[in-house]
Amino acid sequence: MRYDHDWDPRLEALEPLPDLEPLTPEGEADESAPPRRRWIKKRYVAAGIVAVFMLLIGWLAITAPLSRSLQPIAPPSITLVAEDGTPIARKGAVVAQPVKLAELPKHVPEAFIAIEDRRYYRHWGVDPIGIARAAWRNMAAGGVREGGSTITQQLAKGVFLSNDRSFGRKGREVLIAFWLEAWLTKQEILERYLSNVYFGDNVYGIRAAARHYFSREPEELTVGQAAMLAGLVKAPSRLAPTRNLDGARARGRVVLQAMADAGFISAKQARAEPPVRLKVRRESNMPTGTYFADWVMPAARDQAGAVYEKQEIPTTLDIRLQRLAEAAIRRGSIRGAQMALVAMRPDGRVVAMVGGRDYADSPFNRVTQARRQPGSTFKLFVYLAAIRAGMTPDSMIDDKPVTIDGWTPTNSDKKYRGRITLRQAFALSSNVAAARLAEQVGRKAVIQAARDLGVASPLADTPSLALGTSGVTLLELTSAYAAVAGNNLPVRAYGLPKEPQGWIASLWNRPKRLSSRERDMLLDLLSATVQRGTGRGARLAVDAFGKTGTTQDARDAIFVGFAGDLVVGVWVGRDDNQPMPGLAGGGAPARAWRDFMSHAIPGAAIQAPEPVENPEPVIQVDENGINGSIDVGPVQFGISTDGDGVRLSATPSDSPPPPRSESRAPPPEEPGPDEEPPQEF
Repeated sequence: MRYDHDWDPRLEALEPLPDLEPLTPEGEADESAPPRRRWIKKRYVAAGIVAVFMLLIGWLAITAPLSRSLQPIAPPSITLVAEDGTPIARKGAVVAQPVKLAELPKHVPEAFIAIEDRRYYRHWGVDPIGIARAAWRNMAAGGVREGGSTITQQLAKGVFLSNDRSFGRKGREVLIAFWLEAWLTKQEILERYLSNVYFGDNVYGIRAAARHYFSREPEELTVGQAAMLAGLVKAPSRLAPTRNLDGARARGRVVLQAMADAGFISAKQARAEPPVRLKVRRESNMPTGTYFADWVMPAARDQAGAVYEKQEIPTTLDIRLQRLAEAAIRRGSIRGAQMALVAMRPDGRVVAMVGGRDYADSPFNRVTQARRQPGSTFKLFVYLAAIRAGMTPDSMIDDKPVTIDGWTPTNSDKKYRGRITLRQAFALSSNVAAARLAEQVGRKAVIQAARDLGVASPLADTPSLALGTSGVTLLELTSAYAAVAGNNLPVRAYGLPKEPQGWIASLWNRPKRLSSRERDMLLDLLSATVQRGTGRGARLAVDAFGKTGTTQDARDAIFVGFAGDLVVGVWVGRDDNQPMPGLAGGGAPARAWRDFMSHAIPGAAIQAPEPVENPEPVIQVDENGINGSIDVGPVQFGISTDGDGVRLSATPSDSPPPPRSESRAPPPEEPGPDEEPPQEF
């Protein structure tokens, strides 16, 4: 048997060996690699691309939600109205409802497409051809003459991005443009663009622009009007037709020619279009800011929410009382000093606010922003703590010098009256009596009394606490007095009407109240101050209650009080906190308070007596000599004789003539700056 040495039958039972991968020079691709390995590599690459894409989608969903493209770019206009509906201030941009493309004449969107993005319906958010064309024309012109951004990119930039010119922002703009094109139709993108684009004069969106410049709706725009509005987009501030009508008309002509070049209108129609005439809808000449408007605007914006249409937000301001407050500040102002006034109802509803002499000169609100020392007006809390400790207005306190922890308070007039009642000490604003009283009842009790009446500012637990050395705002201080006036504590001042509470909420939020004893005694003290104490300059023809306050070196002077259904605080001082010699709470602040209240509350003004046309002297002659008087207008002149000679006197005609005296009375002593002469209590 012959055997072929080149063949072995056992080899037939073995599987064929796999093809060996041929050796290739380093760095060269192996085209003969098996298909399985090449497919695995492509799968990893695809997975990486998908992962990056998903990350981008997630980032866009967080940073640029689609809902934002339907929100106004600028805060919408908010008009604040007084409680009677009178507009008092307007803030924010002019924005109106979004437009629907199907409801607009076709020449309106065509005007914007012709001048801003002629290939709008043929690209996916970014137009390479448009970019190349703009770049070529800019190179030929030697500068930037034309932009390459599409309408989609402009929407992305306006809604989602800032105006910086960085490469990163441009990259995000492109990504957002692709995203908008993927999720919205062309009609939806154009609607959102037209509803947000800026047209100058603080006007956003084509509906607001049509109303502002032409007093008509965008559905009624003519071809020329649509062309002018489309032309404003390039430079809205510079081309706003209210300031540059010729420039706006010239730009509108460019848009008409672009519409003709795009085939939207004929060249003849573009040439025949007449010049556009404006019919500007002027807003009322109301201020964009006042002291009161600045105070309530943050809450008003929260109440308005994210809406397009301008909104009217009702407030608690009373137009009549606001004008009276402004007039009182004008009449009572002191050269070199600022003045502030706030008036509220006992429940905290602010009806008038003047934060300074002139808002245009200084919008700083001295009612709500300035934290100044309240001086003796803080003694209300000291005496409330004393009443809670069992004292009464008839309780006695020493009006004598005292030293507490190395601190020695003094009375403003440097006089001390010895043993006096709490009523006298409060009405005459004795500093040493208040300091003694605070130490007697405990400073923590005084701080607690202030907290109960609504004072939230930090209060230093020091001996001088009783004299009002811790700063508070005038609004905060007046609210505390409102708590006494309405016996509803604490009172929180508010400028927007409160929503009515349900009965469950009203039970849960029941306010605290002073006891009848506490309130009656506080009213006793506050009345004594106005009738016979340092607040006599605030007296009215109706019951009035209040307290004066003058800080060290006459840096601040305050009067806070209430009458009828009004609680009013007045402050006078300098912004630089410099002393003003002679300034006192019983002076300019009390007079301004009385001026305001006399006009605000019917029957509150003290009427001067009617002048006597033909005065007749009343003369008596008896064994004691001559005694008589004659009325001349509001003054009654008296004459009398006694052993010392002839005496002449002059008194208000509504007062009885002075009694005769056997001896000449000594001249009255001059009262201190925050004090009236002692009276009978």
